[in-house]
Amino acid sequence: MDPLLLSRIQFAANISFHILFPTITIALGWVLLFFKLRYNATGDSAWMRAYFFWVKVFALSFALGVVSGITMSFQFGTNWPGFMEVVGNIAGPLLAYEVLTAFFLEAVFLGIMLFGFRRVSNRVHTFATVAVAVGTTLSAFWILALNSWMHTPAGFEMRDGQAFATDWLAILFNPSFPYRLSHMLIASGLTAAFLIAGLSALRFLVGDRSEAMWKALRTGVFLGAVLIPVQIFVGDLHGLNTLEHQPAKVAAMEANWETRSNVPLVLFAWPDEEARENRFEIAIPNGASLILKHHAEGVVPGLNDFIGEHPPVAPVFWSFRVMVGMGMLMLALSWTGAFFLWRRGTLPKPLFFAFAGMAFSGWIATLAGWYTTEIGRQPWLVQGVLMTHDAVADLPGSHVAFTVFGYILLYIILLVIYLGVLTYLALKAAKDGDSSPLPEVEDRPMSQPVQPAE
Repeated sequence: MDPLLLSRIQFAANISFHILFPTITIALGWVLLFFKLRYNATGDSAWMRAYFFWVKVFALSFALGVVSGITMSFQFGTNWPGFMEVVGNIAGPLLAYEVLTAFFLEAVFLGIMLFGFRRVSNRVHTFATVAVAVGTTLSAFWILALNSWMHTPAGFEMRDGQAFATDWLAILFNPSFPYRLSHMLIASGLTAAFLIAGLSALRFLVGDRSEAMWKALRTGVFLGAVLIPVQIFVGDLHGLNTLEHQPAKVAAMEANWETRSNVPLVLFAWPDEEARENRFEIAIPNGASLILKHHAEGVVPGLNDFIGEHPPVAPVFWSFRVMVGMGMLMLALSWTGAFFLWRRGTLPKPLFFAFAGMAFSGWIATLAGWYTTEIGRQPWLVQGVLMTHDAVADLPGSHVAFTVFGYILLYIILLVIYLGVLTYLALKAAKDGDSSPLPEVEDRPMSQPVQPAE
C-alpha cells in the first residue's frame, strides 16, 4: 500500500469532485446576470422565473464547492507537507487572496440573490448578481494563477530549498496562465450552457412549455454554439504553449515516442511503455506535425527524449482524446440545435433527448482535460522545482487507504444526492410552469423594493 500512490489517488478524488461545482458556478453566475439584465430591460417575468430556478442550482453547487474545497486544502498539510515547505511562500498568499477577494464576495451577496428580491431595490439585487459573478471569476483567477505557476513557474528564486517571490506580476502572469485561464473559463461556460440546455430539455420532455423554460433552453443552446469554436481555437493556442514549456506532456498526449518530422496524428492506439511503442495504432499521416507545428515537416518531440521524466503515457493519451471527443460532440449538438432554434423556433424531439443526455457533458470534458493537465505534469509537482515524491507525507499506507475509501464513498453519496436534487428541482419547475411562485415584478418601478407578502 504505497502512501505516495494512495495520497495521489486521494487528492485526485478530492479535486475531481471539487472541480465539478466551480465549473458550473463560474459561468452560471454570468448567465444569471444575463437573465437579470434581460428582465430589467424587458420587464418580462419569464426571465426572472428562469433566474429564480437557476439561482437555486447555483447556490447548491456553490455550497458543495465550498465544502469540498475546504477538505481539499487540508491535504496540503496532512498528505503533502513538502509542497508548502518548499513553495508555501508563493502558494499560501495566492490561496489566501482567493478566499479574501472571491469567496467572501460570493458568500455575502449570494444571500441577497436568493432571498433579497422582495426586500431590496432591484438595483441592489442586480448589483448583488454582478458581485457574485465577478467573485466566481476572481476565484478562478487566483486558483489558476497558482496552478499555472506550478506548470510554468516564474518570478521566484530558491533559497535554502525554499521558493521566494521576486516578481509577483511574473508569478501571476506566468507563461501558461493566460491560456489556462481562458481555457478554463470557456470550459465553465460550456459546462453551464449544456447543463442549462439539458435540464431545460428534461423539463420539456416531462411537459413544461413555459416561457421561462424556452428562454433558458435558447440561452444554453446558443451559448454552447458560440463558445465551442472559441474553445477549439483557445485549446490550439494552449497546446502550442504547452509544447513550448512542457514538451514531455505533449509527447504523451500524442503517444509520440521518437522526435521527428512528419509525425502522424494518432487517433487510436494502446501505448506500451515497456516496449516504448504503440499497439493497434490508427493514425492520420502528418496530422500531429500539422496541428502542433502547422506544417507537415514540423518536428515534434518524442517521449524517448524524456525517459524517466515523462508522465505515464496511457492516462494522458486517453484523457486527452476523451476531452477532444466530447468537444466534437458538443460542437455537433449545439450547432444542430442552434440551427433548428434559429430556423424553426423549436427542436425536433430527438434533440431534446440528446440535450438531456448531454446535460453533464461539460463535467466529462473538464475532468478529462484536468487529468491531461495534471497527470501530464508528472513526475513533477512544480515543474522543474519539486518532484511529487519529495512532497508526500511519511504516513502509513493503511491510514491513507482508509481516508481514500472514506472520501470516495462520501463523494459518491453527495454526488447522487446532488443529481437527485437537480432532477427534483427540474421536475418541480416543469410541474409549476409559468404558475411558479414569483414576487410581484411586472408593475413595480425597477428601483423600488417589493414589500414582503403578509
